[in-house]
Amino acid sequence: MALGIWKGSLCLAVPAALLAGCSGPAGSPDETPSAQAGPSATVSSVSEIAPPPASAATAPPLTAGSPVSCTESIGAAKAAALVKQCLAVSPATHPPCNADNSCAMIESEIARGCALLGPDGKDETACDPAPASGAAAVAAVRRYYDAIGASDFGTAYAAWGDSGGNSHKTFEAFRAGFAHTVSTQVEPGKPGAVEGAAGSFYVTVPVTVDARLDDGTRQHFTGEYVLRQSSGAGAPSQGWHLYSAKLEGG
Repeated sequence: MALGIWKGSLCLAVPAALLAGCSGPAGSPDETPSAQAGPSATVSSVSEIAPPPASAATAPPLTAGSPVSCTESIGAAKAAALVKQCLAVSPATHPPCNADNSCAMIESEIARGCALLGPDGKDETACDPAPASGAAAVAAVRRYYDAIGASDFGTAYAAWGDSGGNSHKTFEAFRAGFAHTVSTQVEPGKPGAVEGAAGSFYVTVPVTVDARLDDGTRQHFTGEYVLRQSSGAGAPSQGWHLYSAKLEGG
């Protein structure tokens, strides 16, 4: 089975067919981020990995089910607390601060709201870590993989800048790339220094990624993500979004 890394997007398995999109969430943000020109990142290909024996245990792929709700993921009490934080900072008319949505979606709206608040959000307990910090970039990478793990591909796609455009895939193609993926785990490393350029902030986050396919194949990747957010000079910041990726199998 030939595998590869898409420009900006982790291709964990080559899809056999394009899958239909999932239904919309209980609520969605009013605004979506846009990307500006910035540093580029090279994307390397991943060498072919031999398939496991035919007798290997199988499991349903992440695309087989509906997104897992935050209540299912962390319990009703913790989900309710997260929703409360979300409502405190979200500027959206109909925010996705709903425990029936994935935790990643709710946390993404918290991050967006905190970034839009800027210095005004420094006293909000929900706005920790600081929206423009390297720690917040690490949290954004974790949310991306949490969204994938919860089968919330809409939120995962939106984690890429330019409303998903920085993945260089349509949403349908992005989702289909996980058609044989059973699970993913990410371990971010220490982020690099936050740097400014052309009205934007950029930061690099190193990662180690492990994935398991529905035929039992296990994959291991190392590399880095470059994340971007507006500096607020030309357009309000909406927090860190994935800008590009460099991942290699090994």
